[in-house]
Amino acid sequence: MKKTLYIIRDIAITVGIQLVCFMVCLWIQNSTVENALIPAVSIFGVFLTSVITPGYLYGVAAAILSVLEVNFAFTFPFFHFNFSIPENMASAVIIILMALITCGFTTKIKYNKILEEEREKEKIRADIFRAVSHDLRTPLTTIYGSSSALLDTDNDFTKEQRTKMLQDIQQDAQWLFRMVENLLSITKLDSGKVKIIKTPTVLDELIDSVILKFHKRYPDQEVEIDIPDEFVVIPMDAILIQQVLINILENAVQHAKGMVHLGLKVFLVADKAVFEVQDDGCGIPEEKLKSVFYGSHEAYEVSSDCKRSNAGIGLAVCATIIKAHGGKIKAENKKNGGALFRFYLDMEEKEQA
Repeated sequence: MKKTLYIIRDIAITVGIQLVCFMVCLWIQNSTVENALIPAVSIFGVFLTSVITPGYLYGVAAAILSVLEVNFAFTFPFFHFNFSIPENMASAVIIILMALITCGFTTKIKYNKILEEEREKEKIRADIFRAVSHDLRTPLTTIYGSSSALLDTDNDFTKEQRTKMLQDIQQDAQWLFRMVENLLSITKLDSGKVKIIKTPTVLDELIDSVILKFHKRYPDQEVEIDIPDEFVVIPMDAILIQQVLINILENAVQHAKGMVHLGLKVFLVADKAVFEVQDDGCGIPEEKLKSVFYGSHEAYEVSSDCKRSNAGIGLAVCATIIKAHGGKIKAENKKNGGALFRFYLDMEEKEQA
């Protein structure tokens, strides 16, 4: 369906540009402007079509249409096709060559851009999985060590010690589960095989669900909520957006040294819903702001008492999910200290390119 729409769009662009150029040429012919500009206008139309549309087909089609238009309406004998005159043949060859050369250059530029994007994606994937392999070791070591110690009959642990070790195993297992959940989200969305299905979601219900799940993991961390009083419905994949908000809140708990206040704010600007999560902690080092969503382990300051840095995987997932929704996400430091994460979602469903 999308492919058909793109074809219709490109045909409309080609025909539209040719019609505009034809009207301009008619105006030139009937005015005091030099008629020598007519071939230049036709060539410009072919150039424009070749740049805007993909591949060679539409550019060459525009060139052939331009040749026929100029030959029929703007060269002697008027309103008759005549390719026997050398000048007419030369104009036709020049216009078609212009289309082929322009299409070749634009196709190469677009292809190089695609290759560059793929290389960047591969680099990000490599950073993410290198970080994952680094961070999986600590919880796995803890689980293995604690379970081995509990199974060793020679160890005489008290009830409190056994309970503490079992709690550590449970916490590490829960962390591993969330890590795998995040990785699966990245893999599915990056592959392009999973389509985001947006459904109208009530903002109040979304926030309630996020806070409920967040407090199950961090019962002692208060979150200051600021959302519109009116009834707000936003098209989204609610489960994935919940994951985004929980990941950002969790990131603040793990990495914002000295944090006292953690806030979640939602407001509307024009046709966008803006979500903000902010804290009053240590902020993000300026040199690492650009890489904060790339899953790079070095992009985070991890406190010495933090057993699991999460390697930025959670934030990489956030960027992937928001991009799949057609939105934007960014991070910045507040002037009065602390970090602010902001992302935008469309209030109305839009066709994704």
